[in-house]
Amino acid sequence: MVSRTAFCSCGQLRIQVEGEPLGVGLCHCLACQRRTGSVFATLASFAAPYRVSGRATEFARVGDQGARFTFRFCPVCGTTLFHTEEGHEQSSVSVAVGAFADPRFPAPQVAVHDCRRHPWVQLPPGVRAYDKDPD
Repeated sequence: MVSRTAFCSCGQLRIQVEGEPLGVGLCHCLACQRRTGSVFATLASFAAPYRVSGRATEFARVGDQGARFTFRFCPVCGTTLFHTEEGHEQSSVSVAVGAFADPRFPAPQVAVHDCRRHPWVQLPPGVRAYDKDPD
């Protein structure tokens, strides 16, 4: 089974996941744009179990469709590393793809909140785009 470790810029906070991602996606919502400082977020979801080491600071927010998400970031360097959805903490986790620092990481299959995508951003071939989040 494949094991992957993602970590923050300073290396203090890490998350280890097992297996292939349940899904890889892009999010163009305004909250993710602000959170990442980029024009979209790239996330990979993994089934539990997962293992976290290091200290994390948490920030919770409610998504556009009412789901509550808790984001964990490094209190030293500020890197947002992973998040969970309320009610699903024991079953899955979403990890920032860039934190794996692996150019061979699987490509995204979906893009959500495409209505907020910057017009100059081109989606990779084969990515299914949703105006909102279909979940």
